[in-house]
Amino acid sequence: MVQCEMCGAETSSPKTIKVEGAELDVCSNCTDFGTEVKQTSSSSTSTKYSTGSSSSSSSSSGGTGSSGGSSTGSASSGGSRRQDMFDDMEELATDYDDRVRNAREDKGLSQSELADELNEKASLIRKIERSETLPSDRVQSKLERFLDIDLSAEGASGGDSEWSGGSSTGSYTLGDVVKRKD
Repeated sequence: MVQCEMCGAETSSPKTIKVEGAELDVCSNCTDFGTEVKQTSSSSTSTKYSTGSSSSSSSSSGGTGSSGGSSTGSASSGGSRRQDMFDDMEELATDYDDRVRNAREDKGLSQSELADELNEKASLIRKIERSETLPSDRVQSKLERFLDIDLSAEGASGGDSEWSGGSSTGSYTLGDVVKRKD
């Protein structure tokens, strides 16, 4: 018996469905939540993407994976992590609210005056300064440009490569990643 990855029910014949890009093995009750993935046999027919150790794997290893060729490779090949859309994103500093408030006060502006300068609502500036909301990329760039500050976290881009947790096999558990608040 296998457990349904969506609802947790025990099922003897799980079906594979795709939900928002993720493939899940689910029971017959949960198949309506996604699109059923047809299982293809691994015969000698050619496929669009190579998963074996052919010449295409060496040519795509230096790329960013934008063609999709490296996205079907197995996770145990090589040891380098696949790139995803979050690798290119800058992380917002944890004290972004203080940075915005201090820079605004240094310029001698009220929240509503800053909002007028940025062509945004004063309530948005108020929520950003209270950490009630994160600024969108557009608002973040407006704030950085007008207040002459940097709201991105320093050193966030290389965080994965500097981390030394996990076991010698390269697999990680939740306990390796979570930081307790004791």
